[in-house]
Amino acid sequence: MGSGGDVIVKRAKYKKTAKTPGIPGVFKLTVEEFAFAPNDPTSGTRFRVSLNSIKGHRFTKEETSKQVLLNLLKKGEGSEGYIFEFENFRDRDICRDFVGKALEKHTDENQADQKHADEKQADQKHADAQISAKEMERRIKLFQDDSELGKLHKQLVIGRILTEDEFWATRKKLLDGGNNRSSTQRVGFKSAMISDIKPLTDGRTNKVTFSLTPEIIHQIFAEKPAVHQAFLNYVPKKMSEKDFWTKYCRAEYLHSTKNAVAAAAEAAEDEELAVFLKQDEILASQARRKIRKVDPTLDMEADQGDDYTHLPDHGIPRDGNKEITESLSHYDQFKRNLSQDLNRHAAVVLEGRALDVEIGDTRTVAEALARSKKELVNDTSETNNNQERFNRVCRMTEIEDLQAPHEPLLAPLCIKDPRDYFYSQQANALKTLGDSAIGGRSVNRHVSTGDAYCSMRESISDIKSVGLQTSIIKAEVAFKVLNSLTHNISSTKYTLGSNNRETVLDRLPSRTKEELLNHWASIQELLKHFWSSYPITTQHLSVKVNRLKDAMAQIYPKLQEIKESVQSDLRHQISLLVQPMVQALDAAFAHYDADWQKRMAKSGLKPNGSI
Repeated sequence: MGSGGDVIVKRAKYKKTAKTPGIPGVFKLTVEEFAFAPNDPTSGTRFRVSLNSIKGHRFTKEETSKQVLLNLLKKGEGSEGYIFEFENFRDRDICRDFVGKALEKHTDENQADQKHADEKQADQKHADAQISAKEMERRIKLFQDDSELGKLHKQLVIGRILTEDEFWATRKKLLDGGNNRSSTQRVGFKSAMISDIKPLTDGRTNKVTFSLTPEIIHQIFAEKPAVHQAFLNYVPKKMSEKDFWTKYCRAEYLHSTKNAVAAAAEAAEDEELAVFLKQDEILASQARRKIRKVDPTLDMEADQGDDYTHLPDHGIPRDGNKEITESLSHYDQFKRNLSQDLNRHAAVVLEGRALDVEIGDTRTVAEALARSKKELVNDTSETNNNQERFNRVCRMTEIEDLQAPHEPLLAPLCIKDPRDYFYSQQANALKTLGDSAIGGRSVNRHVSTGDAYCSMRESISDIKSVGLQTSIIKAEVAFKVLNSLTHNISSTKYTLGSNNRETVLDRLPSRTKEELLNHWASIQELLKHFWSSYPITTQHLSVKVNRLKDAMAQIYPKLQEIKESVQSDLRHQISLLVQPMVQALDAAFAHYDADWQKRMAKSGLKPNGSI
């Protein structure tokens, strides 16, 4: 172990308290951080801490104590800190003096950085003030939709690890997507039918008052094409809009009385009123076109015997009376059928609004609706419809004996989440394995070194003499090994007889699970900004990388605390979950150290000391 001007490495014991035995290992100290690695590679007590998080240090005196201790105090946590016991006072004093100088240097740098940060924070506040109201609304909306994003923002931005701009720079797609993505869902019509809207009556003057709102007028145009076409033809050429709706309301009142004779009489006297009293010819034409699209082999006459609404004492209740389909051919065109009105209303409600214009001016709404219907008609080709009808007839009139055999249709396999499929297969395999001999008895997987060496020599001899034409391992043995490995690999996911959808996280306490997920999200975010900062070409990137490095260094002891806080039977599984996090952090620190060494060598300031 050696020491130098920039790096010091000494043997020491890490102790949580002064009275505990301690964990032997290696203590490494640089001008920016210190690290501890235990001698036992299986020990989980391994950490790296930035000196920025240390507020001071304490040590034992040689005259008054036999223990050679150095306590590095954490900021904001009272007297708690990292306690190290050295082999002799000389090594301890070297580390103590080095830490003192490093802390003085960090204090000066922190004051300069704080001044720079205050200036930058003032600039940031000014920049935040320039954020548009829409941008702020989109950010708030993202926080409302994703609570984890809000926690991450509070931890990293409020904690001064990242700036507001740096945090949102990696989420431009979310912000731009919310800005450019407009809702494709249109507001539909109300489910209430127009005929259900009752007029107000004045008992003294027998005056009837209808209330027509822009919403109701739009629905009338959509459900009654004849009224819509009459409005375009009559207003304002032949009559005013008020007179038009007065005649319409008059027709609705006559229909409510169910007096077809009176309706026919008034229609004969008023040509414009007759348009509202007669059945809608445009709807009848549309119905005929739809009938032509019906399967031509369908025998619709076979269902006529089921129609009993024309019989006495049968009908559809409406407004307290039964609507009986009594046949009066001369007045049929002035009658309304509830089933037809109900079907038309349901079709319009399902279609939804076809207009994006604001409902206000009636003429504008009518013209926009006419344009949308014209485009719909142009898109529908009558030739294509006839060809489709012809093809349908040909298919339905095929002679089965003369056709080639039809292959059975195969449903395509669609696995939304492959993990569900493969995990279920693992569970089934484990249950089968439990019923077999391999699951019923233990298999000795441990052999001595001599036996393994002899087996390898025999295998090499067989390969030299026979070659690789035949397998040197028996199929039964290979199958047992495969099943055994499958059982061991799946043991962290399943146990025989347990829920086959239970994961390792599900077995953990809810608080521990939440902490692990939060740390993993933080690590991902920090690593994303860390790797995107390389190569370091500006002072701003250098300061940013140091902030990120300090934040990542503080995660090591937190992960260790989580492992120590759970029960002993769960620590192995916690280690499996924590291992990828630690490896990702170690890779970042290794890259930082290598880049730092390269930059020091390039600048001519080579680090001293041996490691």
